[in-house]
Formats: sequence, C-alpha cells, structure tokens
Amino acid sequence: MSVRSFDRLNAVDRGFLDIEDHNLHMHVGSVAIFEISNLRNEHGGVDIERLRAYVLSRLHRVPRYRQRIAYTPIERHPVWVDDPFFNINYHVRHTALPRPGDERQLKRLAGRLMSQQLDRGKPLWELWVVEGLDGDRFALVSKVHHCMIDGISGAEILQQLFSVQPQNTYLEPRRHQPRPLPPSTELLMSAAGRSFSAPTSLVRAATKALVAPRTAVQKTLRTVPAIGRAVSTWSQSASVTPINRPIGPHRRFDWLAMDLQRVRAVKSRMNGSVNDVVLTVVARAMTRFLIDRGIDAAAQQQIRFRVFCPVSLRTEAERGTLGNRVAMTIVDLPIGRIDPQGQLDRIRGSFKTFRDSNEALGADALASMSEWIAPSLASLSVRLSYKRHAGNLIVTNVPGPQVELYLLGARMLETYPVVPLFIEQCVGIALFSYAGGLYWGLNADWETMPDLHDLTEDITESFAELEAHVGLN
Repeated sequence: MSVRSFDRLNAVDRGFLDIEDHNLHMHVGSVAIFEISNLRNEHGGVDIERLRAYVLSRLHRVPRYRQRIAYTPIERHPVWVDDPFFNINYHVRHTALPRPGDERQLKRLAGRLMSQQLDRGKPLWELWVVEGLDGDRFALVSKVHHCMIDGISGAEILQQLFSVQPQNTYLEPRRHQPRPLPPSTELLMSAAGRSFSAPTSLVRAATKALVAPRTAVQKTLRTVPAIGRAVSTWSQSASVTPINRPIGPHRRFDWLAMDLQRVRAVKSRMNGSVNDVVLTVVARAMTRFLIDRGIDAAAQQQIRFRVFCPVSLRTEAERGTLGNRVAMTIVDLPIGRIDPQGQLDRIRGSFKTFRDSNEALGADALASMSEWIAPSLASLSVRLSYKRHAGNLIVTNVPGPQVELYLLGARMLETYPVVPLFIEQCVGIALFSYAGGLYWGLNADWETMPDLHDLTEDITESFAELEAHVGLN
C-alpha cells in the first residue's frame, strides 16, 4: 500500500494563508533572550554551527518544519509536501547587534525581521540568532507561519527544542529522506475522492443519528444555537478608534515583563483569573492611550471597544499536534474612567456568557462544516469580519512552562511573543508566561503607531494602579 506523500491543510490553517497579503504578515513568533553560557565560540560570539546542528538533530520531532506548501490542481487547495531542497542554513540565520547592543536596538531589529514575509516556496519558519547583546546575552528571534501553529502548539514546540536541564551533548542529526513530491494526478484524485466522499460522510453521520437518536438530538440542540450565536457575535461591529487604520508592511515591536506572582495576587483579591486581570489592565491602558490620542474619558463611554481573545479547543489527545485548534471569542472591553473592580467583573461576565452560550462549539462546528462545503468561504468570511470592524484589537494569552528552559546549556531568561496584525488593527498584544514571569509582546504598524512605547508604559502604570486598588502597592 502506498503512503500518501502530502497532508491537506484544514480550513482554519488555510484561512491564515488566504488572508495574508503584502501588508498582513501571518507569522507568529517570539523574541527570547538567553545567557550565552557554553554556546560561546572561540571568538566570544555564538557558536552558530553547533546550534544549527543541534536544531537539525531535533527536526525529526517536528516533521512539518521540513515541509512546504503546494497546491492541488483545479480547486487550488494548499497541502503540505516535503521540501526536497531543505537547507538548515537558510532557516537558522545569524546576525549581530553592534556591541554592546541594548534591548532598544534588539526591539528595532525584531520589528524589521517581523516586517519580512516568509517565503512560500520554502518551509514557513525562520530562527534568527542575534549576538552582541549586552550583559553577556544573545537572542533568538523566531518566525513561524500561523498556518502551521497556534499558541498552544507553539508552546509545545518549545519543549521539543529546549530542555529543562542544561545539557552540552546531543545526538547526531538523523538522516532524512524526503518523500517524493506528489504528481498532479495524485493531488487531483485525492481532491476528487474527497468531493465524492462528502455525501458518504453525511450518510454516515445520519446513520449514527438513527442508531443513537437521543444523543444526536441533544448534540443538535446544543450546536445549532451555538452556531447562530457565533455568527451573530462576528457580524456585529466595533467602533473605529485611532488604532483601527489601514496598515502597511513595516512593524515596530516593544515589550515588558511582569512578575506572575504579583499578577496572581491581584487576581485573587479581585476574584478573577489571570486573563481577567490582563484584560482589565489592557482596558485601563487603552483608556490612557486614547486620551493621549485626543479622545477624553467621557467620549470613550460611547465607544464600543471589542477585543479578539483566542480560546484553545485542543483536547488532550491533540497535544503535540500542529495546526490551529482555536475559537475566537470577542469581548466587549469596558474602557473609560471606570472602577477597576467593576471593569474586571464585566470582563469576567463576558467570558461566562461565551462559555454558557457554547460559542466555541459553534465556531468549531462552522470550521468543520467549511471543510466539506467550501474551505475558501471560511477565509472570505474571516476577511469580511475583520473588514467590518468586528473587533479593535487582539489580545492572546498563552500559558507556558513554569520551569526554566535551556538551549544546549544556555538558560532562557525572557521570552516575548509576537502576534500578527489583522486588517485595520494597528497593534496586537500577546502574552506568554514562563518561569514565574508574564511576558508581554506588542506588535504594531510602523507608520501609525510611532507612540507604541507610550502604550507599553500605559500597561505598566495600569497594572500598578490595580495593585494599589487592592492594597498591594
């Protein structure tokens, strides 16, 4: 029996490919800072050849990193195929800051790297090794296309590359034999077979419903209203604010770090979750930022400010798999001069409504339906939703490992995530918790957000305000 030499992208993964254009770069990423430790070479820099060999030795754990995009004939659906010309030197790149480089220079470099689209003709990832950082440190700037990973799978990939104990040795890279590129006839027959199997799948589902009618009815009673609520949520519009303007291809990147224990202390006293505290901080920071942009607190009461918050649908059985398994909830963020506790309570209530209404189930059902009906329609609907200003801002918070990680003995000190910008959203905020820290990464459009660092400072001041409110500062 022949082994199929390609893998089809699901509708959500395809969506991240389809909405990408010259200005919208759909890669996620991070900027991680390390002690140079025993990765130092004889000249005092990073031993790049040793690091490349180490990464290559781990790639058998993530086969997707050796694959590129191809397309089926006629329907033009993207599939993953092995790259016959894979070269680790292309993907693990080496650059340097002028010594002694500081974090401001690193932020500017990260912004420039994030401004460059990934080459669709090669596996969709890059890892930039940046040496010259002061304090005897170096950085890794990673870029991975969103069609390959979501936040949770990206965090799991970290565990494939890093270790929880410093180690100086690694196994020699395994010999890799790429699968032959599939001929057009194979891709065409697969697409045709998929189309012909759609009615069969419907019959199979109907048969299951006849065998267990009560279960089928209960599932339908949950799913149909959930689909309606998901469609209704995405069809509503947010107000247009100064951070909702057409964007260009160039990026700024800024960051800040918080002590996770301090954030947890605030959430305990305010009877919420870490995510509730994060969104309350964002609401208060955005209030300050919009005031600086000329919208006073009274006028902000009339603004409907909506935030996209990805929620993982990944089951325990799906741990370690790539691709996207997320539902996007939209939270109405209360901005303006509002009591902090009232602000957090309203945010917590929005998430409760999302959970109680099974919107995640509806979003998942819509994605599953589009797999069989018309995957391109899913991409079109997402683009239209963003174009209609369904939300003002994306805020994504991914839990990471709470133990220190090492790269060939080099300890990771900090790691700042990068979320892509979407249509007419000039800034995106991503958070990642790691080893007792909560790390904020702010990705922004270069032209429309020259004051990005002001927003970073607004976030710091807003969290201090919450600490003072609960008597911790």
